[in-house]
Amino acid sequence: MAARRASSGVSGQRSMAGRFRVSLAVFLVLSVMVPLCFLVIRGRRSASTGNVDFLDWPNGQVLDVVTANMDDSGPLSLNFLAHNGLPSSWISDDADHIEENQVPSSLKEATSAKDIVTDGHTGTEHRASKGTETRGESRLAHAQTTDTPEKLARRMLRHRRREKRATELVQQDSEATVKLENAAIEHSKMVDSAVLGKYSIWRKDNENENSDATVRVIRDQIIMAKVYASIAKTKNRSDLYEELMLRLKESQHSLGDASVDADLHQSAAEKMKLMGSTLSKARVHVHDCALVTQRLRAMLQSADERVRSLKKQSTFLSQLAAKTIPNAIHCLSMRLTIAYYMLPPEKRKFPNMDKLEDPSLYHYALFSDNVLAASIVVNSTIMNAKEPEKHVFHLVTDKLNFGAMNMWFLLNAPGKATIHVENVDEFKWLNSSYCPVLRQLESAAMKEYYFKADHPTTLSASSSNLKYRNPKYLSMLNHLRFYLPQVYPKLDKILFLDDDIVVQKDLTPLWSVDLKGKVNGAVETCGESFHRFDKYLNFSNPHISRNFDPNACGWAYGMNLFDLKEWKKRDITGIYHKWQNMNEERTLWKLGTLPPGLITFYGLTEPLEKSWHVLGLGYNPSVDRSDIEDAAVIHYNGNMKPWLEIAMSKYRPYWTKYIKYDDPHIKSCRLSD
Repeated sequence: MAARRASSGVSGQRSMAGRFRVSLAVFLVLSVMVPLCFLVIRGRRSASTGNVDFLDWPNGQVLDVVTANMDDSGPLSLNFLAHNGLPSSWISDDADHIEENQVPSSLKEATSAKDIVTDGHTGTEHRASKGTETRGESRLAHAQTTDTPEKLARRMLRHRRREKRATELVQQDSEATVKLENAAIEHSKMVDSAVLGKYSIWRKDNENENSDATVRVIRDQIIMAKVYASIAKTKNRSDLYEELMLRLKESQHSLGDASVDADLHQSAAEKMKLMGSTLSKARVHVHDCALVTQRLRAMLQSADERVRSLKKQSTFLSQLAAKTIPNAIHCLSMRLTIAYYMLPPEKRKFPNMDKLEDPSLYHYALFSDNVLAASIVVNSTIMNAKEPEKHVFHLVTDKLNFGAMNMWFLLNAPGKATIHVENVDEFKWLNSSYCPVLRQLESAAMKEYYFKADHPTTLSASSSNLKYRNPKYLSMLNHLRFYLPQVYPKLDKILFLDDDIVVQKDLTPLWSVDLKGKVNGAVETCGESFHRFDKYLNFSNPHISRNFDPNACGWAYGMNLFDLKEWKKRDITGIYHKWQNMNEERTLWKLGTLPPGLITFYGLTEPLEKSWHVLGLGYNPSVDRSDIEDAAVIHYNGNMKPWLEIAMSKYRPYWTKYIKYDDPHIKSCRLSD
């Protein structure tokens, strides 16, 4: 029984599989036949109605579709055709039933443009266009034998469009060329042809209107003459060598010191032609690219060495000029000194000596050996002070200028202000046993450094470290700033001023500045990485690297407010002595007073507003004018001091306006010149 059930189950499954296969086959046949029947029926309807649809279209629609799709944007869009209709020429190629009056007018115009007449039944060509038939027209005529009028119209429109496009491109190219030429002409008018190097040492390529064109040509000829003369000599061409040397001497003579053509000698043009002829001859006989390159390279190296030497000499002369005193100022000092010592002793005293130690007044310290510079500082301060009678000036100079400094201020008293002049050589406490700098200056090492017997024989060789050999570093007037409490023991505050500054505003508000327990009030000078401690100190020395920050901001001497009470409390002079003793071999810093000042007042300096003190007028030509005008004090720090001929002229009027030109000594020494 069980076997029967199993066999019946198997047979039932087989019958079901057979029925599934039959159903699948029927479905596949229907899925193929139904689309085929649909396409056949649609094709017949299209064939029977195609001509009617074409005839029923509005006039010009076929040409509109063709024209709209003749651009370079790509193939026809199916969406466009669905909305605008398909031309009959793309549905059926049978044109037997089309009459001439049924063709759109635009098509007639297109076909008549070429004078082509086509038989509608055979499609053969009866007559060609006028004149000789071109190759392109032959191809067009051949294509017309098999194409319908619609296709011919499209082809002709395509051909026309290509011709039109080509014509437009040619026209655009011509217009662009004309524009470029006009632009080049205008540009050439504005360009200096000398910049382009449009001159030749061999021939005159261009008429150059530059004022130094001829000078430059002659200089180039001289260079090439030297090169060819050297080559000619090595090749034993003595005749050519002598001729080149003769032309070289003539060219150098005609050139002279001229820098523009107008300064040239009258014979320069003739000498230039002769030199050109000789150079042409040399070029033919001795020109060798390798040798010319070698000689020019040697000349370039020699010129480079000469430039470096001249730079060193320039540095030397600049430093030398900064250390000199002009004749007029020397004359003034001498005349004042003679006048002072001709005065009786009772007339050599200043009034108001009782104010010298009054701490309630405004006290200034000025150490200088320049009479005129000191007079400018005092005069500018008093002229801008609101209460001149409360200002006291403490001047210290050397014995050479002591008489002149006294005589000037005796003759030109600073109004109601008090002034006192002292001689640094009379400070008996300032000796080598107390002051490390004086002791070091007396040492053999320092004398060797400053006064060594084996002086260099050239200016360029002696420029090394010349800045630090300035005589001011040997003067105690420069180091006296570290002894202010010893010089003025009864004062609480004092404003230190350099002699190369000009005061433009009332300085009394400085005494009200809160220094916050610090000793020194100064304007900081660091900008980014410039004028920071590592510029002045040797941080390779462990004493410096352990105690100071290389990025600490520097500050300027020239206008400094010192709290003398805090100075004494913190023993600032003792700190200075400690570091000065450690620098006996100049391993911590070079000579000068700013590096030891940065060390001594490290952490004890309160920054002031920058408008109080503007620096750089002695070396920086780009100090902003508004900063100068707004500054309370302007400082001519640098080599270009305002009393020197090398001073920058645009900054000099700020200083010269305080000179008393009506003084008889100023007039006799011709300082106004």
